Amino acid sequence: MITIRDEIAADIPAREALLDRCLGERRTAKSSERLREGRLPAQGLALTAERDGEVIGSVRLWHVEANGVAALMLGPLAVKPELQGEGLGKGLMREVLWRAACRGHGAVILVGDAPYYARFGFDAALTRDLAMPGPVERERFLAIELREGALDGARGVLVAAGAPVPEVAAPRVAKAA
Repeated sequence: MITIRDEIAADIPAREALLDRCLGERRTAKSSERLREGRLPAQGLALTAERDGEVIGSVRLWHVEANGVAALMLGPLAVKPELQGEGLGKGLMREVLWRAACRGHGAVILVGDAPYYARFGFDAALTRDLAMPGPVERERFLAIELREGALDGARGVLVAAGAPVPEVAAPRVAKAA
């Protein structure tokens, strides 16, 4: 049985290995990564697909904005290669979009395969006035409005808007007296 649940800290090593396997180690060089660096994913919108204790899929959404208009950035979505084509990616997408809408978010933006994401309602026309903080193929720069008009007024380069990853304080060493 496959379970889609909130991501937990223990998932991180397996998720990173899955992302490297699915997207390649150069995945961190992509423009979308600039919007995730040093940020936490949107609360309640980092999901893990698990079967028999194994991480087999992952999707996360991140806060971004353009010209003061808030949105979420999807990425990455990954499914264990042996399970691709069985509907798990579709399940992850539907769940994360539903959760985003339930939390009152208005739009989701992504860079990805247009024919795949069109089935969920993503469209390049919604990003025509937007840009990424680096190169992007326009036909792969897509968005969906979860609330009509949510991207009205959004223009310019997307910027990260999520909470920063908290700095871990170095442990204090007691001084000998």
